[in-house]
Amino acid sequence: MAQAVRFHQIGGPEVLMLEQVSVGDPGPGEVWLRHHAVGCNFADTYFRSGYYPVQPPCGIGVEGAGEVLAVGEGVTCVSPGDRVSYNGGPLGSYSTERLMPAAPLLKLPDSVSYETAAASTMRGLTAVYWMMKVDPRLKAGDTVLLHAAAGGVGLLAIQVAKLLGLRVIGTVSSEEKAAKARAMGCDAIIFYRREDVPARVRELTGGEGVQTVFDSVGADTFEGSLMSLRRRGMLVGCGTASGPFPPIDALQLAMQGSVYFTRPAFVDYFADPVERAELAGWWFDHLAAGRITVEIGARYTLDQCVQAHRDLEAGKTIGSSIFTLGD
Repeated sequence: MAQAVRFHQIGGPEVLMLEQVSVGDPGPGEVWLRHHAVGCNFADTYFRSGYYPVQPPCGIGVEGAGEVLAVGEGVTCVSPGDRVSYNGGPLGSYSTERLMPAAPLLKLPDSVSYETAAASTMRGLTAVYWMMKVDPRLKAGDTVLLHAAAGGVGLLAIQVAKLLGLRVIGTVSSEEKAAKARAMGCDAIIFYRREDVPARVRELTGGEGVQTVFDSVGADTFEGSLMSLRRRGMLVGCGTASGPFPPIDALQLAMQGSVYFTRPAFVDYFADPVERAELAGWWFDHLAAGRITVEIGARYTLDQCVQAHRDLEAGKTIGSSIFTLGD
């Protein structure tokens, strides 16, 4: 028997329960995976709360790292004993063991630990596609505005941006978070709770504004994000921590300087195998070489899943949060 966090109805963190589950043998195209560490992401709260539609009862979590125990018929991309990580596939990573499709699995370099992989596969690959693919006009020397710069994705996105030659302005809520963002290479900090973000952006860019805004906050920051763009810049709506983005007014985009808005989804940037291999290869090469630092701000056990979600939604975490399951 394995242990898995499941929920039988949508709701707050209290609906999460740790249960005993049977695993069984892998079917065609599947693997039996033993987790050593599991990612705990803000997006997980969207499934639990019903913002992302699911049909309970079901598991939760989309990111993990561990060892392949067995493979089903037709699986050739991995073998028993392989060290792997993943983001995607059916919900259910909050578990000690599971069956899942082999397709999302990525082999881990020997120098990348399970904890590092669980803390950064989703976040790291997200940071890579944000910076390399979403705004194709973004180039070395451009300036970007990154909201929630000290979050799990934010700290990695700063480092990816700097490796690509970008200048990063980050927004944070505290001096502690500012110090973390600066340590990862953030060029300028804006304290969004006490400063006028668009005004500070204009000061920091000589009145021009930034080429791209990465806004993972949503409702509370949308207007300020639009006002921070330079002419024909792009607002990337990549999260809704404060609530959904409002309906887009096409005339507002024109009046703001013919700017663009996009709401990208991870799956659409990793659906093509060639593009997926390119982005994953870039990420793990830099991670294995030590050019990227992964900040693990909180570690939980699976039976602390309720507290983990409470901490995420209260904004108490810095860097990545993971569940540890032992080596």
